[in-house]
Amino acid sequence: MDSLTQAALGAALGGAVLGRHLGRKSLLAGAVVGSLPDLDVLIDYGDAVANVTYHRGFSHSLFVLTGLSLVLAGLAQRLAERLAERRARRPAQGLGLSLSPAQGLGLQHLGLLRWWLFFWLCLVTHPLLDSLTTYGTQLWWPLEVTAPSATPLVFIIDPAYTLALLVALVIALWRGHRPATLQRAASWGLVISTLYLLLALGARGWVDARADEALDRVDMAEAPRLIQPAPFSILLWRVTAVDGDRHAETLVGLLDGDTRPVVELFRRGTELEAAALALGSGRRLAWFAGPFVRYEVERKGDAERLLATDLRLGFPGFHPFRFALAERQNGDWRALEPTLQLPMSASQRPLGQLFERMLSPQPALCVADFVDSRWHLGAGDDCDAR
Repeated sequence: MDSLTQAALGAALGGAVLGRHLGRKSLLAGAVVGSLPDLDVLIDYGDAVANVTYHRGFSHSLFVLTGLSLVLAGLAQRLAERLAERRARRPAQGLGLSLSPAQGLGLQHLGLLRWWLFFWLCLVTHPLLDSLTTYGTQLWWPLEVTAPSATPLVFIIDPAYTLALLVALVIALWRGHRPATLQRAASWGLVISTLYLLLALGARGWVDARADEALDRVDMAEAPRLIQPAPFSILLWRVTAVDGDRHAETLVGLLDGDTRPVVELFRRGTELEAAALALGSGRRLAWFAGPFVRYEVERKGDAERLLATDLRLGFPGFHPFRFALAERQNGDWRALEPTLQLPMSASQRPLGQLFERMLSPQPALCVADFVDSRWHLGAGDDCDAR
């Protein structure tokens, strides 16, 4: 999820766990701790594929974060004890401390368990929320798993989920002079945002059932599929399926009524897949994205480069993770070191059409309009008739 949402989630957890003891400071502490796992973006692995596929790695591991929470809890408990000892020797004002006497007493009596619960919840909910997006999160690092954990329930930016937390935090800040009220407001924010995720889970199950019928029309009901929210809302969902070289896309809206989903078919360039998988970067990308990768050759003059695109992320025609993996030399593909991430080449932006499609299935939103025609295999009747 985006940084604002992760900070808001951490702040709400901080208020729920420590609000009675630290007041408004609990919100700030939670926001800071809840943002720590994303500091791995500062690491440059020197390679485009590595930078993308190692993000949400060790810093998002439940094992690593649980261990870190124990260390931080011990340090916080020790610091609280030292502050209490100094307060006992001199008035707090003489030390320049901003804690009220009641809050100072609360710090002294928090206990190691509550400190650990605060740090642990703020840290582990960050990767758990990330795992509910498409990108994938390595929750079990360093254990070897088949792929990063991903059960997409929300887009990486979901205004409704974030707004539930932000409204609760505004109330908590406004009523922060009453610690019990602050704690209740933060807790209600967590309850409402969690209910939103449960609503998204139910919607995803309904979309999966609708997708069965749609994909069966193109003999892909049994093919590997990915169901994820379209950008910014759970009202519209994108279903992607892969069967060999065929790649299917369909949009299913919660407000579609009885309208049949339109299925559009594209090529994946699998004639180049073996060459890509012979490369370390190609295997790493396949581990990261599964079968949802498209391959192509880019020609510039006499130079040829092997490109791979992660079809999961973004939207058809607007995929941000597109890489140059190799270049052809004397008829053979030679790995590029380092690999390169290429900019999106889309000239249109479908946000307006996406919003209209969320509210109504007509007119049909044809994703083929945004995808280069060389990838097209066919579309549903509503798209072919245009």
